[in-house]
Amino acid sequence: MLRSAVAQQDALIGVDEHVIDSQAFQQVLDEVRQRRDEFDSVSHVPRDMIERFKQVGIYRAATPKCYGGDALAPARFLQMIERISEADGSAGWVASFGSAGVYLAALPPETLAEIYADSPDLVFAGGLFPLQPAEAVEGGWQVNGTWKFASGCKGADLLGVGIGAAGGKPRTAVFRPDQVEIVENWDVVGLKGTGSHDLRVTDKRIDERWTFIRGGAATIDEPLFRYPSIAYAAQVLAVVNLGLARAALDEVSRMAGGGGITGAPKMADRAYVRIEIAKAEAKLSAARGFFYNATEQVWNSILAGNPVTPEQTSLLRLSAIHVSQAGAAVVQSAYSLAGTTAIYLRHPLQRYLRDSMVVTQHAFLSEGLYDGAGSVFLGVPPFPGYI
Repeated sequence: MLRSAVAQQDALIGVDEHVIDSQAFQQVLDEVRQRRDEFDSVSHVPRDMIERFKQVGIYRAATPKCYGGDALAPARFLQMIERISEADGSAGWVASFGSAGVYLAALPPETLAEIYADSPDLVFAGGLFPLQPAEAVEGGWQVNGTWKFASGCKGADLLGVGIGAAGGKPRTAVFRPDQVEIVENWDVVGLKGTGSHDLRVTDKRIDERWTFIRGGAATIDEPLFRYPSIAYAAQVLAVVNLGLARAALDEVSRMAGGGGITGAPKMADRAYVRIEIAKAEAKLSAARGFFYNATEQVWNSILAGNPVTPEQTSLLRLSAIHVSQAGAAVVQSAYSLAGTTAIYLRHPLQRYLRDSMVVTQHAFLSEGLYDGAGSVFLGVPPFPGYI
């Protein structure tokens, strides 16, 4: 079974210097499965679950080693998010922001030292858009505005908002949670548990040193912080659909031994089911292979001391778009194969279907980004901000 190949890759988790306790991680996965209905009902992943993620290293995965973090290789972290997403898409999405240290590394070193002074386990969330104009004041900015889609904001230690642009890349202002109002309005069809509410800041001054250009150069000289930060931000979201697709195919496999409500042969005895499930497995495995191969290729090049090229950044972005779309297509195939049974709201495939559709709607994963990848392949300038 292809499942064994997934297990072999998962075995790579924890071979780095900082070992993740596999038993503790499995316990967290079990708890996520047990509580996923709760996450949906309250429209966020509760803080006690965030603490459990901290305990297994999710929120120190991208903390610089010089501040006590793990600075995990990207593939290791992505595999962790894939596994969590298999248990619940919303939990995987919120856990994915354990990667935020990659773009926080553009903050000045003295600011980083301050935010990591108490612990390397830092939860950052933010609403970047719509970018809001901020008034330049001596040594900083005066900030007002409302921002959307702040996933995980109710469990965050720091919150960021977008206050302008520089060279096509937005500037982010970083606030403590007590300086920001969370406007609870997350009423959506899928990824309900992400708690992606609006953020509102009213007449707050922020020092320049608490702002950074998202996608800007890191002030930390460690390999992880030479990995393309915006491409990584897309990857950690796209990988949620790998987990959801795996969960959907496993659900069909569990259903295949039973007959339909009409008395038809069990699913496993129907040729069209066997054919379509094989196609779906192939699609998922191929997309997964491309995704992780691109990740390892760029990472190994960084470790060899090479600068990241525009072509490598584009490859990462393309692999993220592709795996997001392919994962959603696999979930749709699983839903179709399940027949009438899957239309009930409490059926697991309903959750996987709705969550996977929302993943593909993210701005970092839209089909329009294929244009940027095609531009790079053909040697013409891509649209601003793509690489």
